[in-house]
Amino acid sequence: MKKKILILDTGKEWGGGTNSLLELLKRIDKSKYHFTALFYNNYKKGYESNIKTEIEKLGVEFLILEQRKQPVIVKIAKELSRLTFFFSRQLKRYSVFLINYHFRIKRNAEKISELLKNLRIDLLYMNNQPSSNLEGIIASKITGVPALQHSRIETTLNSFEVKAVNLWLKKMICVSEGVKNSFIRQGVDKSKCVVVYNGIAIEIVPNASRQDIRKMWGISDKDILIGAVGSLIKRKRIRDLIGAIAMVENRREHPVKCMVIGKGPEKENLMTKVKERNLDSRIIFTDFQSDAISYINALDIFVMPSEKEGLPRVILEAMLMGKPVIASDITGPSELVADGETGFLVPVGKTDAIAGAILRLIENPTLRERMGEKAKERIIRNFPVEKYVNDVENVFAEVLRH
Repeated sequence: MKKKILILDTGKEWGGGTNSLLELLKRIDKSKYHFTALFYNNYKKGYESNIKTEIEKLGVEFLILEQRKQPVIVKIAKELSRLTFFFSRQLKRYSVFLINYHFRIKRNAEKISELLKNLRIDLLYMNNQPSSNLEGIIASKITGVPALQHSRIETTLNSFEVKAVNLWLKKMICVSEGVKNSFIRQGVDKSKCVVVYNGIAIEIVPNASRQDIRKMWGISDKDILIGAVGSLIKRKRIRDLIGAIAMVENRREHPVKCMVIGKGPEKENLMTKVKERNLDSRIIFTDFQSDAISYINALDIFVMPSEKEGLPRVILEAMLMGKPVIASDITGPSELVADGETGFLVPVGKTDAIAGAILRLIENPTLRERMGEKAKERIIRNFPVEKYVNDVENVFAEVLRH
C-alpha cells in the first residue's frame, strides 16, 4: 500500500527550493508514495510556465489553499502594535506574529487539518521553514498526522515556533550544517534535525551555448562576464555586487561586463544605482530566466553576495558549470565553496573584498580555470542528486516507521 504524502508549500515565488522539490518528485520511488501538492500560490516560472503546470507534469495532483484577503482591521492592529512597541524589535515582531496567528495561521491550520483527514494522509511534508509552515505543524498536532519540515534557509524563530517544532514536528531536514546549528542555538531539539544537502543532476547540460547567450546580450569573447542569479530582494545584496563592479571598472585593464539574472522588488532601486554610477553599459538586467544554467555557463565568474542563505542551488549550478564562485562567508555558501580552492569567501557587505576577489580572478586566467575545474570536481563528488533523493527518502521512511 502506497503511503500518502501531502506536500505543503507556502512560498510566493520560484526559487532554489522549488527546483529541489521538483528534482525530488522526478526521482523518488513512486511505487512507495502517492503525493498531493498543496500550495498557497500558483507562482510563475518566468513567462512560460507555473508551479501547477510543472507539478502536474510529474503526475502529482495540485491543490491551492486560497488565502483570505487581510481585513483592514488586521492591518490597523499591526500598525498599532508596531507603534506601541517601537522601542523593542523583538516585542514588535512577536505582537505582529500574535495578530497573524489569530487571523491567518489558525484558520489555515484548520483548513489543512480537514484536507489531511479527507485525503487520509500518512505524512505531511513541508517545503519552506517552521515560521512560514507553522499552520502545517499545528495541523499535524490537531490530526495526529506526522509532520516533516524541509528547512531551506537559516531563519529566526520566536519562542512559540521553537516550542511547536519541539512538541509537534517529527523531524526537520536542514539543507546545511549551518542551518541545523542555527536552529539548535535557538532551542530546537538536536534530535529533531538531520542534514540533507541539496543535490544536482551532474549530467545536466545547457540548452543554449555560451556563445549564443553572450551574442544575444551583446557580450564579446574578450569581455570578462561576471554574474549573479537570484530574486532581486534586499537579502541578496546585489547592491554590493554593483559597488564592486564600479571599483573594478575604475581599476580594470580588461573589458568587464556584469549580468544580473532574476527579478524582484529591488530591481528599480538597483537600476537607479547602476545609472548613478554610470554603469549602464556594463551591467545587464536579464529578468528571470527559466534556463538559468545556460546563462550561468556563459559567465566567467559567479558572485553571490547574500547576507542569508540555506544551501544555494545556484552555487551548485555554477560550480557544476566549472565557474569560480565568490560568495559571502555565511551559512550555506561556506559549506559549498572551498575558499582559495574553488573560489573565494568574503565578509558580508564588504564591497572592496568582492572587488578584490574579482580582480584577482580577472588578472589570473589560469587561476580562474583551475578553480572552475576544482569546483566541478567537488560537485560531482559530493552533491549528486541521487544522494539527495535517497537521503530524503530515508527520512520519509524513518518518520513513517515511527
